[in-house]
Amino acid sequence: MKIGNLDIGQKLFLAPMAEVTDSSFRKICKAEGAGITFTQMVSAEGVIKNNFESLRILSFNRNEKPIGVQVLGNNPAILGEATKEIARLKPDMIDLNAGCSVDKVTSNNMGSALLDDPKTIGTIIRKMVDNAGGIPISVKLRLGKDRSHINIFDTAKAVEDSGGALVFVHGRARNDKYETEPDWSWIAKVKETVSIPIVGNGSVFFPEDIKKMIDETGCDSVMVARGALGNPFIFSRYNKFVETGNDPGMPDIKVVREVLLKHINSLEFEFGEVVALDRAKKQTVWYLKDYPGINYLLEKVFRLRNFDSLRELINDHSAKIISGEYGESDKVDVINRFKKKVLFWLTEDTTPAQS
Repeated sequence: MKIGNLDIGQKLFLAPMAEVTDSSFRKICKAEGAGITFTQMVSAEGVIKNNFESLRILSFNRNEKPIGVQVLGNNPAILGEATKEIARLKPDMIDLNAGCSVDKVTSNNMGSALLDDPKTIGTIIRKMVDNAGGIPISVKLRLGKDRSHINIFDTAKAVEDSGGALVFVHGRARNDKYETEPDWSWIAKVKETVSIPIVGNGSVFFPEDIKKMIDETGCDSVMVARGALGNPFIFSRYNKFVETGNDPGMPDIKVVREVLLKHINSLEFEFGEVVALDRAKKQTVWYLKDYPGINYLLEKVFRLRNFDSLRELINDHSAKIISGEYGESDKVDVINRFKKKVLFWLTEDTTPAQS
């Protein structure tokens, strides 16, 4: 698949996710074969005001390329100016977030609240394109406000007519919860409606899901979000699936342990122990959620107060999985709960925003 001058072949996109797609996670996913990763969504206003947190989210290393930046806002002039500033960093794509359905975003008329006004989306895209210096501009869209008010054809056409290079289509409406199954048929319909590339998104957790979405919709590629949490291996598995026709499955628990340790060590280096510890705990549960002993892990992990104890728990827990100490009876049905809610053991307020 080509986006401007960038050709990622048949590789996949890693979706931008707040408090998830930091540099540590992006590097892990790239090493596992992601075609292009995204920063966390960044405030357009924060960019032009040089807000420290916005600039931190925006930063990336050259060795992370190809990389996209997702920007959040609703004012065409501000988004145009922010695009000009972001373009100085030379990312490979700049994406407008018109898909996030979290209340604190939509209540400020941003994210998926923009879906109500395709004309404004078109105006924003034109401003971004005019200020991007040739960097492709994309948009993440949902189907519409709700299933009774689907306007994805209008929004996608507005993007195309305004110079947008790519549309990400999430198969849910703004008011749909994650337990609502996405309707992929709309991705196929959008693909037939516009001539620019369409990338599908919505509840892909296994290589077979990705192939099914591409086969059923004809989309040009797929963006993976929750399916990559604790599972950066989905990218290498899919690449091997494309190459051989067979899914090699999850790697050995020893490999999972080593990647997890590498990930949390990188988090500690990137943020420092105080900030990084909670993120590392969540990542630990995500990586190990499908293995026996998850209940034991959940009892222990959130009590820990430093990285040394977390590393000790990971090594001890992995050793018990390898030895069969937990047994299959100690597994819980995580996948269904995970599909409904990313952090099924915590409160709704702690769920990472996903565009």
